[in-house]
Amino acid sequence: MNTVSNDFSSVRGTLVHFRHRLELADLSSLPIVIGLCAIWLIFWLANDKFLSPLNLTNLMLQIAALGTLATGIFVVLLLGEIDLSAGIVSGLCAAVMAVLNVKLGVPGPLAVLAGMLIGSLIGLFQGLLITRLRIPSFIVTLAGMIGWQGALLWVLGSTGTLNLRDSFITGIAGTFFKEMIVGFAIGAALVIGYAAVLFLDRSRRLAARLPAASVQFLAARIMIVAAIVSSALMIFYADRGLPLAVVIFVGLVILIDWLTKRTVYGRHIFAVGGHAESARRAGIQVDRVRISVFALSSLIAAIAGVLAASRLLAVNQSSGSSDFLLNAIAATVIGGTSLFGGRGSAWSALIGALVIGSISNGMDLLAFESSLKFMITAAVLLAALTIDAVARRRREAAGR
Repeated sequence: MNTVSNDFSSVRGTLVHFRHRLELADLSSLPIVIGLCAIWLIFWLANDKFLSPLNLTNLMLQIAALGTLATGIFVVLLLGEIDLSAGIVSGLCAAVMAVLNVKLGVPGPLAVLAGMLIGSLIGLFQGLLITRLRIPSFIVTLAGMIGWQGALLWVLGSTGTLNLRDSFITGIAGTFFKEMIVGFAIGAALVIGYAAVLFLDRSRRLAARLPAASVQFLAARIMIVAAIVSSALMIFYADRGLPLAVVIFVGLVILIDWLTKRTVYGRHIFAVGGHAESARRAGIQVDRVRISVFALSSLIAAIAGVLAASRLLAVNQSSGSSDFLLNAIAATVIGGTSLFGGRGSAWSALIGALVIGSISNGMDLLAFESSLKFMITAAVLLAALTIDAVARRRREAAGR
């Protein structure tokens, strides 16, 4: 009898905790997930090819570079800052890689590493300007967006476009794990790792005599994640197999999520984004955190540029430009990351990129005009910002 009563109390406590988080919009990604399902349903009813394995695999390949760039933007937004140069930095780093490989004969792996190094140095330089000279990040990165565009044109020179033929570089987006055992081994490792993190957190909270979710609740979450992973793998293997580009993208999201939520460095990022002065008084090296975050963001932008170049098999003067940056920022915000800093999850990059990519992909299947695509994306972004603003006011009211 006592066991039943304890189980009931545990479940009831979990539901109360869930409702409290929902009221404070701490589950801000939940409405977006529901919206994504609605988008998929609408496009599937309009065109039954939308949910085909071929199209869904292509959708994931299309958003890999965008989602990767959004992951870097997410880290900057956590600080309450902005990086307007990330898109063009991705194009510049891809151009450096292409010139080294195509024109100078540098092996593909070294050319990719060189592009990533350039991205890190650019972020380090911009971070130093922001912290040492106290110039707003908006101004520094806006200047960077213009200046690095010029650097991109200078690196490419009169060539304009460089076609990529190196097997290592093209294989980044062109490789598929065709053996199901490989894909399901990766999926199993993901689910096991997720379960281990959940139960480790629970044990730590119990040891510290803090409220913790019940075992049943954690088991339900693990089962949901396992179902999602299994479904995704079945879709991939109904087409060409598990794409390496998707593994890189999702792996990066998991890494950044772990870095921001499970490490001291990540807690410092949240603290600085929540209130920089309070973080400074607590002994956190605020300037170092900001510099490192901008360096990390530009490094991730370089990875996004490599992914985009590998999928398109070329680098040209428009690489990283157009609406690439704006869509990445929109994806992060749509996914649930606050523009005000201090709140968000790396998974917002994945969810938001899926929303934007799905709208674009579905519109293309239905042969809609680009104008309508832009307006619908803007409406979704505005809705996400409205949710964020309302949630922020509720949190402030609850804190008073």
